[in-house]
Amino acid sequence: MDRSQKTDAVAQLNAVFNEVGVVVVTRNLGMTVAQSTDLRNKMREAGASYKVAKNRLAKLALKDTDYVGLEEFLTGPTALAWSEDPVAAAKAAVDFAKSNDKLEIVGGSMGTQVLDEAGVKALASMPSLDELRGTIVGLINAPATKIAQVVNAPAAKLARVFGAYAATEDA
Repeated sequence: MDRSQKTDAVAQLNAVFNEVGVVVVTRNLGMTVAQSTDLRNKMREAGASYKVAKNRLAKLALKDTDYVGLEEFLTGPTALAWSEDPVAAAKAAVDFAKSNDKLEIVGGSMGTQVLDEAGVKALASMPSLDELRGTIVGLINAPATKIAQVVNAPAAKLARVFGAYAATEDA
């Protein structure tokens, strides 16, 4: 990389750090290209991104962002996963690390809150933003459904009574 490419890489990472909700730092311990591709695909499906970045460039990009606390994790062969959803990147990384021992979760950050490995795993166990939205919609919708059933129940009972009288008169 020449100097202009490094400057561009730092600017891109800095823009990412200013927009995302969570950043997870992972350590790659000899993953194959196929495993790396699989991890990237799983990240993409979860709505997250995954990038291997030079530690020095990542440290420069972290300056003047909420994720400055991640500098301590950037040693050795690391990569960064991020997403706007505060749970997506952590969940995808932890799920992949469970099935592949060559990926290790080092730590992460959710804004200014720095998380260790246990914190990232706890974050990954939380429901995603879409799951929470679905739960809230279900909770809001349930009382309306019950009210409609209660309001319609007397009319349905009357219709059954009239239907029974009509059947007895016909017989």
